[in-house]
Amino acid sequence: MAKKKSLNKNLHAAKSSKKDEFYTQLSDIEKELRHYKDHFKGKVVLCNCDDPRVSNFFHYFSHNFEDLGLKKLITTCYKNQNRDLFSEHNSETAIYLEYTGDRDGNKVPDPEEIGIKPLKGDGDFRSDECIELLKSADIVVTNPPFSLFREYVEQLIKYEKKFIIIGAKNAVTYKEIFGLIKDNKIWLGNGFEHGNAYFKTPYDDDYADGVLDSATGLVKFRNVGWFTNLEHDKRHEDLILYEKYDPKKYPTYENYDAIEVSRIKDIPMDYDGVMGVPITFLDQHNPEQFEIVGTTESNDRDNDYRTRFYTSQECRDAYQERFGKPGTYDLNASGVVNGIKVFKRVLIRRKSAATR
Repeated sequence: MAKKKSLNKNLHAAKSSKKDEFYTQLSDIEKELRHYKDHFKGKVVLCNCDDPRVSNFFHYFSHNFEDLGLKKLITTCYKNQNRDLFSEHNSETAIYLEYTGDRDGNKVPDPEEIGIKPLKGDGDFRSDECIELLKSADIVVTNPPFSLFREYVEQLIKYEKKFIIIGAKNAVTYKEIFGLIKDNKIWLGNGFEHGNAYFKTPYDDDYADGVLDSATGLVKFRNVGWFTNLEHDKRHEDLILYEKYDPKKYPTYENYDAIEVSRIKDIPMDYDGVMGVPITFLDQHNPEQFEIVGTTESNDRDNDYRTRFYTSQECRDAYQERFGKPGTYDLNASGVVNGIKVFKRVLIRRKSAATR
């Protein structure tokens, strides 16, 4: 028990040291969720990282409750009873709200129609009582703390929940998240307009990876996206290809049997082997068009790739037979072209017409 308390204390300390509070704009929520409306009918929606009285997620779902055909809306947040959007979560009591729809016919979530219920703990999504709320929900929609993204997604997968959540796109490089993407258990949503996400924030001068937009007073991110396991139309649109394979244009990695494709638009339409493509490919991945084989490491300053070991004798023999020289054959190593490691790549293979 003491160990568990210590772990929780450390987790809370880690949370408080991270600058995780970025508040999603209503317009961005509307633009993304319009692609999933058919999924919500008769469902219980949980927003478990939101101050329910100021959250735009709560606003969206409560004001569209009847149009979406929701059964119930639940919102919780980390300890906070203040209406101030930029409060420091220093209230002694956390609460959650339940909304089951309009009762007076005005289609507006009036205060008397919203159930306000106290929580025994601090409202942390990992707490036992918040997990019970999670179990009661069908779909989770929120903007969770980026620093806890892996842990947050792990919980959603554990309890087999459908979800639409916001996260930093570099999360696709996390071993746990990429494994879920590869296994077709999670994918990217439609995304923010022009690839730009704008958030309100309580911070004065430190915006993590974001940049303050002086015109709006919002913090702009280019590396943020929507993650989901709900189907949407964009996910099944073919990537239109024009290039044809030419071995002079597409070098083979020196340490892996795959070709290097440095730009998504240059993916050859007629190559059936493995290709290394930028991770931004995942924004346009259609699982009927391509199979995700794996990923490589990011490039780094250590270009002495010959010091790496083979992953197995079988891989070593296969590489020796193909290239007539020794070299590494490690799926988890960086792709090497002309002795230089390339940036992190997603390894894909085109699906044949017969399998589509």
